[in-house]
Amino acid sequence: MESEPAGEAGVARVSVLLPYPLLGAFDYARPETLALEPGDIVLVPLNRRAEVGVVWDAPVGLPPDLAAPPSRPVADAKLKPVAALLDIPRMPESLRRFVDWVAGYTLSPPGLVLAMALRTNASAPIPPTTGWVRSGSNSTTARLTPARQRVQQALVDGLPRNTAELARMAAVGTGVVRSMAEAGLLMEVVIETPSAFRRPDPDHQDPVLSPDQERTAEKLRNLVHARRFQAALLDGVTGSGKTETYLEAVAACLAEGRQALVLLPEIALSAQWLQRFVRRFGVEPAVWHSDLGSKRRRITWRAVAGGEAQVVVGARSALFLPFPDLGLVIVDEEHETAFKQEDGVTYHARDMAVVRARLSAAPVVLVSATPSLETLANVESGRYEHLSLAVRHGGASLPTVETIDLRDHPPERGRFLSPAMIEAALDAMRRGEQAMLFLNRRGYAPLTLCRTCGHRIQCPNCTAWLVEHRARRQLACHHCGHTEAVPTHCPSCNAENSLTPIGPGVERITEEARETFPDARILVMASDTLPGPNAATEAVRKIADREVDLIIGTQIVAKGWHFPGLTLVGVVDADLGLAGGDLRAAERTVQLLHQVAGRAGRAEAPGRVLLQTYNPTHPVMQALIANDFATFMQKEAAQRRPGNWPPYGRLAALIVSADTAEAADAAAQALGRTAPRGEGLQVLGPAPAPLAILRGRHRRRLLLRTRREIAVQPILRSWLHGLQLARSVQVDVDIDPVSFL
Repeated sequence: MESEPAGEAGVARVSVLLPYPLLGAFDYARPETLALEPGDIVLVPLNRRAEVGVVWDAPVGLPPDLAAPPSRPVADAKLKPVAALLDIPRMPESLRRFVDWVAGYTLSPPGLVLAMALRTNASAPIPPTTGWVRSGSNSTTARLTPARQRVQQALVDGLPRNTAELARMAAVGTGVVRSMAEAGLLMEVVIETPSAFRRPDPDHQDPVLSPDQERTAEKLRNLVHARRFQAALLDGVTGSGKTETYLEAVAACLAEGRQALVLLPEIALSAQWLQRFVRRFGVEPAVWHSDLGSKRRRITWRAVAGGEAQVVVGARSALFLPFPDLGLVIVDEEHETAFKQEDGVTYHARDMAVVRARLSAAPVVLVSATPSLETLANVESGRYEHLSLAVRHGGASLPTVETIDLRDHPPERGRFLSPAMIEAALDAMRRGEQAMLFLNRRGYAPLTLCRTCGHRIQCPNCTAWLVEHRARRQLACHHCGHTEAVPTHCPSCNAENSLTPIGPGVERITEEARETFPDARILVMASDTLPGPNAATEAVRKIADREVDLIIGTQIVAKGWHFPGLTLVGVVDADLGLAGGDLRAAERTVQLLHQVAGRAGRAEAPGRVLLQTYNPTHPVMQALIANDFATFMQKEAAQRRPGNWPPYGRLAALIVSADTAEAADAAAQALGRTAPRGEGLQVLGPAPAPLAILRGRHRRRLLLRTRREIAVQPILRSWLHGLQLARSVQVDVDIDPVSFL
């Protein structure tokens, strides 16, 4: 509906949603000169400023549990008129419904979700590219110096050129070009720019698929051709060719003339994925992530909105791009916690990808060698189709997994690599093969301790120890970003040179490796050393070209890399991650270590994985040794079902934060006193959060747990309605929490 009259004056009004944390859309008067439709991007007045917003329509198909109560209409006389309709592609209906759905599910203001979809800086108009041609002027007053003559000669073919290119061709300064324009010798024209994204060719290269891969690929193609929503899990052992298989679904989507979206957990690590895409389709896809420059962001946003960018590979924020005809969604490494957005609007991109696909009448394929228990539960219930690749591509065998019991084979004093690990790495490198040491901990040491008084250096803003980064000569907090120089004296007892690092980080393992393997060419793969896609691409090249003997890395190395020369993977601390009360600790650890182990032996040479552990009988270690991920997850599911823990129940966290501990306690206790009660639901807390202080704010947590069939959103709305809080207190809601810090 374009507009609707209201009141005796018959004012035509439209609702406009603004990208701010407001409760809903605002009503504006529609000028007679503007024909507005839902999705139009407009300029409207707000608090004496002009703001960009979107003409909004009432949610359609939004479940009642997710719908917010309607607001009261504004009188006609108080309506302000829409200022302008912007020359920006209309926001598709499927994206508008997605914004409504995410806002309702996460209990976030719709405008805050819109901010992720509108991306004002990305959706801003792109100024036209201009250049110069000869004006044809016969002016006799303009003197034609030799320099000006060279400029005219450069334009003799009649093709327009921009100032910089023209100056370079004529070997003159840019001032000469501008002076000729002022003299009327040159005329400015708009240069038609070529398409920013070439069309991927689904027939560019016929893939070489195994019979198992071809059968699976055909099922994926059929899902795309059906042009309706269907969710599917594609799992398979590491190295089974899941990427090559699902790229056939992308090819089918291209053949249908629709757009495809591929989500990766960390786009900075997409180097090998992009190479595979180019081999298959002949061109690169559009890429979307937070590190894009503003100009490239605008170009990509426009290309997606116009259907010009047919395939987008991106981080979780790519879900909010304005696809006019989305025909396929792929979520690669769907088990990764990096898909959870923790700040602002808290959402899980894996789950929201399923919603986006449903609203676009498109299939969604979740891909992983170690699927999350949530996805496996959906397969078990019949909501998701299950496709599987059981063997490694090209006849490669799975690596053997062994434990090194650190009680029986301890490292030397002050060291962290067991003699058995050292000998295995030396054997691999002697054979001309590559080895990897894995430790999921950045920095040099996780704790700095005073040997004199026992003081531990803690972040001044958080209840967390500062991590030493020796290469930067800093102590850093990995939660709030605080950094400080490593002190020469203990801050507590003032003892000189008494501070000592406790425990290993990846930098410390690198230091030990350089001493232990002096002739090895070592490459460190961590977020500190691979700050972006270019650095990752260069690292991959060095490994592939055998310029590296030993790779040392954090969890970055677990994310889908294919290193044919790598035959040994050594996990320095396999027990890391199992401590603490995290609901998903065992699941995450087995996923991470299974993925790391999968980097070994992906070509002809067999692979070997060594796990340094103090608890070799732990179920995680036994599952890895037996390569029996399925049985481990079945046991994990059996432990969660009785208590209605996810995915067999629902969780929502309320995080209370305040400037003082007293204010946080008072607000949390007030919430506790009014906590909902009823059959099938329970409120745990309030209690201090594991990170009781974060960025200087004191934090308390309450946890709402319900049976699976009970929607938590109406319960939370009722619970929080009318809550009176001090100005310094904030309550954040996290539906389906992943982190419990």
